[in-house]
Amino acid sequence: MRTWFPWFSLLARLVLGGVMLVAGALKVTDPETAAQAVRAYELLPSSLVEPVGWGMPFLEIAIGLLLIIGFGVRAAAVAAGVFMVVFIVAVASAWARGLSIDCGCFGGGGQVAPGQTKYLQEILRDVGLLVLAGWLWLHPVSKFAVVSEPDTEPQGVTAS
Repeated sequence: MRTWFPWFSLLARLVLGGVMLVAGALKVTDPETAAQAVRAYELLPSSLVEPVGWGMPFLEIAIGLLLIIGFGVRAAAVAAGVFMVVFIVAVASAWARGLSIDCGCFGGGGQVAPGQTKYLQEILRDVGLLVLAGWLWLHPVSKFAVVSEPDTEPQGVTAS
C-alpha cells in the first residue's frame, strides 16, 4: 500500500459520506416530498413508493455517518455504491423515457418543465461517487477511522 492511500481514503470517506449525509438530512424532514420524488420516476409499484421515500433518507444518513466516522468502511462503501448504481439507473431510465423530473437527490423532486432536467450532470456526479465507493471497497484503511478493517491489517504481526 502506498503511503498516500490512507489519506486519499480519508478524503473519499469524507466526500462520499458527506454527500450521503447531506442528501439524507435534506430529505428526512420532508418525507412526503421524498416519496413524491420516488413516485416521479414511475419505476416502483405504488405500494413501495411510500416506504422507499420515507426510508431512503434514514439509510443515506446512516451510511454517511458510518463513512464519516470510519466504522465499517468497506460495508458502508458497498451500500453507498449500490445506492449510486440505483440512482444512475433510475436517472438514466427517466432520461431515456423522456420524463421531465428533478432527481430529488437533495430534497425536492418531481415534475419540472421540459429542458430544466440535469440528467447528464446527475449521472456524472453519481458515477464519480461510485468511483469513490469502489476505491473505499478496495482500500478501506484510512486516516482517522474509528475502526480499521480487520482483514486489511498487516499479517504476521504480534503484540508484545
